[in-house]
Amino acid sequence: MTSVPTLTLNSGHLIPQLGYGVFKVAPAEAEEAVSTALELGYRHIDTAAIYGNEEGVGAAIARSGIPREELFVTTKLWNDHQAGEAPHDAIRSSLEKLGLEYVDLYLTHWPTPEKNTFSNAWEKLIEIRDAGLSRSIGVSNHLPEHLDRIVKDTGVVPAVDQIELHPAHQQSDILAWAAEHGMHIESWGPLGQGKYPLFEAPAVAAAAAAHGVSPAQVVLRWHLQRGIIVFPKSVHRERMAQNFDVFGFELTADEITTIDALDPRDGSGRVGGHPLEVN
Repeated sequence: MTSVPTLTLNSGHLIPQLGYGVFKVAPAEAEEAVSTALELGYRHIDTAAIYGNEEGVGAAIARSGIPREELFVTTKLWNDHQAGEAPHDAIRSSLEKLGLEYVDLYLTHWPTPEKNTFSNAWEKLIEIRDAGLSRSIGVSNHLPEHLDRIVKDTGVVPAVDQIELHPAHQQSDILAWAAEHGMHIESWGPLGQGKYPLFEAPAVAAAAAAHGVSPAQVVLRWHLQRGIIVFPKSVHRERMAQNFDVFGFELTADEITTIDALDPRDGSGRVGGHPLEVN
């Protein structure tokens, strides 16, 4: 079985650098999709309360028979549960649906700046971690201004920030913040969600031809070689297997540089919601 490299989080725990994401996987399909992923060798599963498929993820984990310590499971706190003590209720609900005693990583999903509850949410996640309900804690979609605020308020740096990241939207300011503070970056939408012709870009197509792999494998490899944690989503077994088969080749420095150059660096490459606008 392919050995996925791991990274060490600031909590001291290891995280597999490649995982399987279940964003937009229908609840009725989640158990089968995650079961297939686990059969193919994935051991890192990323879900969220708002996805509505935690129960399917949990059923697949139980069905697999894989020892809990061999799995890395992430879920997320939704925006309307950030205030007061609601995060404690939310994690208990997620754990019940997942059928787990703890998750490996718990994230706040968006900063929701209009509500101004993201700092409270972070304080509660620290309590959740200290109670042993999540081994590590982090955030998602937080910009440097949000990261500065929660660290100032609590003194605790998130283990990860899960952000939209792909060749046309690389968010170098957040990567720089992460490097300075010892935080890892996770990429959602690593292939641009099919919303722009990424695979037709000459830099990607040329690398795929040179290595005899698919354009998607090139882009996933680009993430991995930059030290980014990535979890592509597909419900098709062949594509899931292909996404996992990215350790038999290595992009050259020049290939990485040419893919890096695909970012217009003006924010126009964003294909998902803006952290200042999602509330």
